Amino acid sequence: MPELPEVETTLRGIEPFLTNQNLSRLQVRNRSLRWPVEHGLESAVANRRIKYLQRRGKYILIHFDQGGLIIHLGMSGSMRVLFENEVSGPHDHFDLVTERGVIIRYRDPRRFGCLLYVDAQVESHDRLIDLGVEPLTDDLTGKYLYDQAKAKRTSVKVLIMNGKIVVGVGNIYASESLFAAGIHPARRCDRVSQLRYENLAISIKRILHRSIKQGGTTLQDFVGADGSPGYFEQKLAVYGRKGEACFRCGGEVRSVVLGQRSTFYCAVCQR
Repeated sequence: MPELPEVETTLRGIEPFLTNQNLSRLQVRNRSLRWPVEHGLESAVANRRIKYLQRRGKYILIHFDQGGLIIHLGMSGSMRVLFENEVSGPHDHFDLVTERGVIIRYRDPRRFGCLLYVDAQVESHDRLIDLGVEPLTDDLTGKYLYDQAKAKRTSVKVLIMNGKIVVGVGNIYASESLFAAGIHPARRCDRVSQLRYENLAISIKRILHRSIKQGGTTLQDFVGADGSPGYFEQKLAVYGRKGEACFRCGGEVRSVVLGQRSTFYCAVCQR
């Protein structure tokens, strides 16, 4: 599944071609996404001026003068920038076409993504209103995580993957950040000190920034807006490395299921 760095990479890839442009037309080929694309959306957004784009969690927000579009990449979605029309494939579900003829094409083999329209303040949509803090902002601090964990009994990994607490820290980056901070993913969140949460907040930011810089993670079929794959997988310290040697201590990387997700860690380096 595309996680925050993949979504941010996608946003940065399409943003220059949409910002301050008129959306000439929307072409929908398949309305059967995670939530059906509403009928009449094409006429509702035709010739609308795009003011700016924004990422909120794993959603891409396209703001018009009033209202806008919400796009989610789902499990396997990607958005490509095309400078001339190409024959669409069976998984190419919609195109955003600008006044200059640039096409932003959405592809999603598993159809778990979405295209939603909001005729009001975009951030007020039900899918966005309860989201937690953005991990790349100053809102994510060790004190914030420590305060959120005080009354909870879940594992620290489940805590940082809770989208109502902090958005976009998916399974890959949770495992990598906890390894970088030296915290065992199964440790009960209310038994982690504020100092260790400070280290974890720093690690989350560093891991996410590094992944964005490298273009996301090459898992499944993720590609950036220019069609190039992500490269962060080459730098993964523990995720997907069960049974291999830890790069730091040489011990064995192990795996456990937490919150119904496979979790990778080093039992020597993480306590």
